[in-house]
Amino acid sequence: MKKVAVVTDSTAYIPKDLVKKYDLRIAPQVLVWGDQTYKDGVDIQPTEFYTRLAGNKVMPSTSQASPQSFYEIFCELIDKQYEILAILLSEKLSGTIASAVQAREMVGSTAIEIFDSRTTAMAMGFQVLAVARAAEEGASMEECLALAENNRDHTGVVFAVDTLEFLHRGGRIGGASRFLGTALSLKPILGISDGQVVAIDKVRTRKKSLVYLLELLQKRIGDQKPVRIASLHANSEEDARYLVDEAVKLFNPVEVVFSEVSPVVGTHAGPGTVGLAYMAGV
Repeated sequence: MKKVAVVTDSTAYIPKDLVKKYDLRIAPQVLVWGDQTYKDGVDIQPTEFYTRLAGNKVMPSTSQASPQSFYEIFCELIDKQYEILAILLSEKLSGTIASAVQAREMVGSTAIEIFDSRTTAMAMGFQVLAVARAAEEGASMEECLALAENNRDHTGVVFAVDTLEFLHRGGRIGGASRFLGTALSLKPILGISDGQVVAIDKVRTRKKSLVYLLELLQKRIGDQKPVRIASLHANSEEDARYLVDEAVKLFNPVEVVFSEVSPVVGTHAGPGTVGLAYMAGV
């Protein structure tokens, strides 16, 4: 039986030590800034991105990971006699899956499965890590796919944004469009549901938004065990640290990941975005 290799894209923003530990392959999303093109997490890192964003009148745009990126990854792994499971950013948020499908056709192999995580950030990352751990222990492709399908229903992500401007401009606003035009002082609380951005509520202050996120997780997770928690933040480390510390007190998670969001996600969510991703009950 061939071993299974796991592929994902850069919006998972899995910490580099875990990428290395599980020999994950990451297809970089693309950031376009003026006449320059950057591979997400390769040519540009979050700190550099937000520093430039703050003082730049030209706003960046994004493009999905290219078929060529997936093609190169797939070819390398097929040559090493792996089967491949690619767990990728929601099809409703990006054309990433279409790029992977095109690359699979270019390779012409039946040993490549492409799976829609229906989410992003570490909500996707936890799905990837669970499958990678199983694959490392010798799980078959069928077992890895079944695990991915089961775990997908046990993950989620909730976040607060400072403004809807970036989501609106990038066309990723989804159900949160109903909050457009609300008072600037209000902080929208959003989530990912069925693969797209949804509006949950709005609160009056930043502090209340952080409290609301924690209360929301309590309702969603309940008494499920085990719990895995990850931060997501766009140049808002202090608030993300607060959220993670409080989540640890509430849930006693078996795994905690402190991560930023990638420049590509930051382009759409905007600076100041902060939230939590989780996987619970599996």
